[in-house]
Amino acid sequence: MRAPRFLIGYSCCGVTREAFERQGVEAWTCDVRPARDGSPRHLQCDIWDVAEDDWDGGLFHPMCTYLTVSAAWAFNDPDYDRYPGVGYHQKIKPGTLTGEARREARREAIKGFRRILDLPYPKAIENPGASFISKAIRPADQLIQPYQFGDDASKLTGLWLDRLPPLTPTKRIPGRVVNGKERWANQTDSGQNRVSPSEDRWLERSETYAGIAAAMGGQWGRWLMDGAPAMARTLFAFAPEQQEAEG
Repeated sequence: MRAPRFLIGYSCCGVTREAFERQGVEAWTCDVRPARDGSPRHLQCDIWDVAEDDWDGGLFHPMCTYLTVSAAWAFNDPDYDRYPGVGYHQKIKPGTLTGEARREARREAIKGFRRILDLPYPKAIENPGASFISKAIRPADQLIQPYQFGDDASKLTGLWLDRLPPLTPTKRIPGRVVNGKERWANQTDSGQNRVSPSEDRWLERSETYAGIAAAMGGQWGRWLMDGAPAMARTLFAFAPEQQEAEG
């Protein structure tokens, strides 16, 4: 009997892959960038070169740049009457999409999100908890925080689940209290993120926290090893016929 095959898409970091491997799962990361840990269990290619292959489950981390509600002002058209010469309340960094170009990028990102949801095997999609996906498609099935899984950090994360069970928190780390509010090690006293601006800031912030990665690999890995995907695939295959019969 072969081990379950699990795809971790839009990822070049081995932390989550290793967590699944510890459960006996044949896990692969996939990204256009090389594996950060040099693992041979990494597919360096476009995710859609392999996503429709025969997998037993998947976890996807699509880029959130045009899906998150942060920097929502950039989706508006420039107002040069109010902000002469710039069009916005702040200077625009080179390469930053604004206005219609950014809205089109968001439409394409939403289409990609839908395409992932349509894949036939059980899956989870990870993105910021505050996302345009909540309105365009549906809210996240689960909202989690790193501090619920043993990490001294706050980062509201949404999980859109398709036939994978919700994660069970493993260990809550209390934050320090500042003016009656909890703050964690990655936050300033005012609640801002401590990550310093840099070229790799987006990559550093996108990495899955170790505790969450361990929970994903441990809990979903055991779920895979118990043979649950076979039942999930059967339910998925018969869903249209069942809906027609019920109609």
